[in-house]
Amino acid sequence: MKIIIVLAFVAILGALAFAGVAMVRGKEDGARKKPTMMRALAVRVGLSVALFLCILISYKLGWIQPTGIQAR
Repeated sequence: MKIIIVLAFVAILGALAFAGVAMVRGKEDGARKKPTMMRALAVRVGLSVALFLCILISYKLGWIQPTGIQAR
């Protein structure tokens, strides 16, 4: 499960970096840009939602356990 979470984070950061590169390389003359940046950000949001749902379902099924500060 840890490998899946790490791979999802790497994919999310990759999509964010790709969107940043697309923004920097966009046309400067005011012409209509390709929707590359918007697609990359949409992929990032989709991956983030999928990761959140994966973690939530894994917790509900008992595959992962919280290990934070213990409640008194």
